[in-house]
Amino acid sequence: MTRVQVAVLDDYQNVALELADWATVADRADITVFNDHIFDPDELVARLAPFDVIFVMRERTPLPRSIIERLPKLKMIASTGPFNASIDMAAAEEHGIHVGTTGGTVASTVELTWALILAGARNLVAESTSVRDGGWQVSVGRELSGRVLGVLGLGRIGARVARIGEAFGMHVIAWSQNLTPETAAGAGATHVGKEELFARSDVLTVHMKLSERSTGLIGAAELALMKPTALLVNTSRGPLIDEAALVAALEAKTIRAAALDVFDTEPLPAGHRLRTLDNVIATPHIGYVADRPYRIFFSDAVAAIAQWLDRQ
Repeated sequence: MTRVQVAVLDDYQNVALELADWATVADRADITVFNDHIFDPDELVARLAPFDVIFVMRERTPLPRSIIERLPKLKMIASTGPFNASIDMAAAEEHGIHVGTTGGTVASTVELTWALILAGARNLVAESTSVRDGGWQVSVGRELSGRVLGVLGLGRIGARVARIGEAFGMHVIAWSQNLTPETAAGAGATHVGKEELFARSDVLTVHMKLSERSTGLIGAAELALMKPTALLVNTSRGPLIDEAALVAALEAKTIRAAALDVFDTEPLPAGHRLRTLDNVIATPHIGYVADRPYRIFFSDAVAAIAQWLDRQ
């Protein structure tokens, strides 16, 4: 009997086989782990053509209809997290491809958000670099207590970020399209209008799901409303912000800085302006890259693949 072929994609840290017990899958399938990322669609199709099962980590490798329809052998996709907007679910269903999902946790993204806020407020990258280079103090940080934290999107992550801001002694304000004053108050925030959110925030942190409605939600007009001393933080999805408009604002210093974990194209291309601006803190989409969520992701994915194999 021909063994099932399983591909594990974009395992950047080479930990997929360590963080879960794959025995229930390995007994019946051959597992191939790829540590690199492929941008080119033709190269991606060529790589994935031999596989019956593809395991994807969040949106690292999107699987749109144009890819799915070129993979006739594909029978199952295992995706980490409870949903994955980069998989064309309709195309998968039409081609009889089962999609399995996993649990997860938002704590690591909340924690990274605050790591970026604090790093931006206290210039930690520049100060650490100075010490490494033999220097000493190079800047004056900004105390957060008493300043305004603006939260764009007050869902599971945004609400936790807001409560921590309150604990820091910040005045927390929030807006999203469907947010009510009552929901905002439940997270310790004051509901304001969109323009007021951008105009008042000393730190503006973004926590929205990416959709047709939210793509480009922060553009040149919104950035122009912000204080020249403001810090913009994004740990959600890159396309929520008009990247060209953000680069222009950072170059002109109409906002003080940005702390970004997500980008329009990931991995961020070499030489991209966001890699070189001195008022940008950039991390490589590590909001969910932590021990607990990784263990949940991989263990649940193994279980989903094993259950699928049981039905074959």
